[in-house]
Amino acid sequence: MAVPKCKVSKSKGRSRIANWKASAPALVECPQCHEMKQAHRVCAKCGYYDGDKKMLVKADENKKQ
Repeated sequence: MAVPKCKVSKSKGRSRIANWKASAPALVECPQCHEMKQAHRVCAKCGYYDGDKKMLVKADENKKQ
Protein backbone atom coordinates (compact mmCIF):
# COMPACT_ATOMS: atom_id res chain seq x y z
CA MET A 1 0.00 0.00 0.00
CA ALA A 2 1.04 3.57 -0.54
CA VAL A 3 2.35 5.19 2.61
CA PRO A 4 3.54 8.83 2.79
CA LYS A 5 7.28 9.18 3.42
CA CYS A 6 6.94 12.42 5.36
CA LYS A 7 4.21 14.34 7.15
CA VAL A 8 2.44 16.85 4.92
CA SER A 9 2.08 20.21 6.64
CA LYS A 10 -1.36 21.81 7.04
CA SER A 11 -0.50 24.68 4.70
CA LYS A 12 0.80 22.33 1.98
CA GLY A 13 -2.28 20.12 2.09
CA ARG A 14 -4.74 23.01 2.32
CA SER A 15 -3.14 24.91 -0.57
CA ARG A 16 -3.45 21.80 -2.77
CA ILE A 17 -7.12 21.32 -1.81
CA ALA A 18 -7.87 25.05 -2.31
CA ASN A 19 -7.27 24.77 -6.08
CA TRP A 20 -10.33 22.54 -6.71
CA LYS A 21 -12.57 25.06 -8.46
CA ALA A 22 -15.65 24.63 -10.61
CA SER A 23 -15.53 26.44 -13.93
CA ALA A 24 -18.48 27.83 -15.87
CA PRO A 25 -19.35 25.89 -19.05
CA ALA A 26 -18.22 27.44 -22.31
CA LEU A 27 -21.17 28.79 -24.28
CA VAL A 28 -21.41 29.36 -28.03
CA GLU A 29 -24.13 30.80 -30.25
CA CYS A 30 -26.44 28.36 -32.03
CA PRO A 31 -26.20 28.95 -35.80
CA GLN A 32 -29.93 28.18 -36.29
CA CYS A 33 -31.75 30.16 -33.58
CA HIS A 34 -28.84 32.32 -32.28
CA GLU A 35 -29.43 31.30 -28.65
CA MET A 36 -26.51 30.51 -26.35
CA LYS A 37 -25.82 26.76 -25.93
CA GLN A 38 -23.00 24.50 -24.78
CA ALA A 39 -20.49 23.58 -27.47
CA HIS A 40 -20.89 20.16 -29.15
CA ARG A 41 -24.42 19.68 -27.73
CA VAL A 42 -27.89 19.70 -29.30
CA CYS A 43 -29.54 23.11 -28.90
CA ALA A 44 -32.33 22.95 -26.29
CA LYS A 45 -34.31 25.73 -27.99
CA CYS A 46 -34.45 24.50 -31.60
CA GLY A 47 -33.14 20.90 -31.45
CA TYR A 48 -30.48 21.35 -34.15
CA TYR A 49 -26.92 20.02 -34.07
CA ASP A 50 -24.42 20.40 -36.91
CA GLY A 51 -27.11 21.72 -39.26
CA ASP A 52 -29.46 18.73 -38.81
CA LYS A 53 -32.66 18.43 -36.78
CA LYS A 54 -31.73 15.90 -34.08
CA MET A 55 -34.64 16.12 -31.62
CA LEU A 56 -38.13 17.52 -31.30
CA VAL A 57 -38.66 20.47 -28.99
CA LYS A 58 -42.01 21.04 -27.25
CA ALA A 59 -42.52 24.28 -29.20
CA ASP A 60 -42.17 22.28 -32.45
CA GLU A 61 -44.72 19.68 -31.30
CA ASN A 62 -47.30 22.39 -30.60
CA LYS A 63 -46.86 23.90 -34.09
CA LYS A 64 -47.74 20.58 -35.80
CA GLN A 65 -51.20 20.40 -34.20
